[in-house]
Amino acid sequence: MDTYARPTTTVVPPVRETRYEEDLADGLRRADEETFAAIYRRWGSLVHTMATRSLGDTHEAEDVTQQVFIGVWRGRHGFRPERGTLSAWLVGITRRKIVDALAARGRRLALVESAARDAAPARPARQAPEEVLDRVLLVEALSRLPHAQREVLCMAFYEDLTQAQIAERTGVPLGTVKSHTRRGLHRLRTVVDLGGAHHPGG
Repeated sequence: MDTYARPTTTVVPPVRETRYEEDLADGLRRADEETFAAIYRRWGSLVHTMATRSLGDTHEAEDVTQQVFIGVWRGRHGFRPERGTLSAWLVGITRRKIVDALAARGRRLALVESAARDAAPARPARQAPEEVLDRVLLVEALSRLPHAQREVLCMAFYEDLTQAQIAERTGVPLGTVKSHTRRGLHRLRTVVDLGGAHHPGG
């Protein structure tokens, strides 16, 4: 008789579930940090899963998840319960951030392609083979970085932008830009150092 019974978490508590979500929404509007932490625990995995499925990149999904919850906190006064539930509002923010990430990906790919073209030696006859190899290694290493790290480093290398300028242009929090830069440079150093082992006498 109970063969088709669903888990009690989806059948029994719809009223309690709704009330709990309303309590979370109230706490969020009051800027209660414990409530915000509960919201993150409750929907963080959903947001990350949505981002991962749409973007196919866990690094980008982590960035989107961070941006979603930053947006939830900063935009908490914009939540209107009469327009829908807290979960629906959060999913809407997630979808917008995913669209933004996909658009940013397109810009990054175009930037990397442009960087690869621009990386061709302008005066090949005057460049030592080691310099050409270093440049090729750099472009190759950049192309293998996660999208977010590649975007930040390309802006820094090829447009000579500061981290604050990159954050302003991309809309990514400055702390995230710094994190991408640090991780990206670490990966680049690793790749270039490995490549340098193939230099004569390296």
